[in-house]
Amino acid sequence: MGVPVHPAPTTASVLEELRAELGADRVTLRRNLPGEYAFPVTDEALAPGVGSLRDERTVDLRTQPVVALLQQGEQVVQDDSRAAFGDPAFHRMLDTYGGLAAQIVTPIFVDGRLEAIVSLHQLGEPRAWSDADTGACRLAAERVRELL
Repeated sequence: MGVPVHPAPTTASVLEELRAELGADRVTLRRNLPGEYAFPVTDEALAPGVGSLRDERTVDLRTQPVVALLQQGEQVVQDDSRAAFGDPAFHRMLDTYGGLAAQIVTPIFVDGRLEAIVSLHQLGEPRAWSDADTGACRLAAERVRELL
C-alpha cells in the first residue's frame, strides 16, 4: 500500500472547503482583472440550489461601500447586511445577490495592491459570525493568495 496522494489545492477547492466548514450558502473569489467590469467572480463554491454570481454584471463594485473598506485593508464582517449601510445601491446589490443577509469579505493584497476578494455569503437571514469564522476566512484568503 502506497502513501495516499492528495491533489494539490486549487482556488476552487479552498473556496469549497471554506463554504462547507462554515455552512455558508456561497463563497466567491473576485479578481482584479483587466476589462470593463471591476472584480468579476472567477471562482465560486455554491450550496445546492444557490445561484451563481459568475456572470452577474449589473452591480458596479467600484461604487460599493464594502469595496472602499477593503481598499483600506479591512476585512468586512456583517452579521446583518441590510443594517450595515443605508446606500440604495448597496441594498440593490443584496437583492441581486439572492437575498444576501450576512457576509464576511476578506481582501487579498499582492505587492500593496488589492488583487482579489474572498466573500462568504449567508442568504435569507442574518447570521452572527464568530472570531473562528472570520479567522477561517482570513486563512482561506491567505491560501488563495498563495495560489494566485
